[in-house]
Amino acid sequence: MRTVQLREAKAKLSALVEGAANGESSVITRHGRPRAVILGVEEWNRLRHVPSFGRLLMVSGLKDGDIPPRDTSPPRDLAL
Repeated sequence: MRTVQLREAKAKLSALVEGAANGESSVITRHGRPRAVILGVEEWNRLRHVPSFGRLLMVSGLKDGDIPPRDTSPPRDLAL
């Protein structure tokens, strides 16, 4: 992933967009800190449709009893 300062990104926006369309993402920095990312549409759609953890569990095929019960005993005492 390429890193570009904001003023350079303003001057070369067309090239950054074209690069993103070809799979080359860019991080735009301001005062040395990352502030934005330019991604191609395909990459954005791929990231946007990542299922939630809950949905992954729902389709995992786990049945009752597949996961052991949680240990509810109190924690042991430790001298620190």
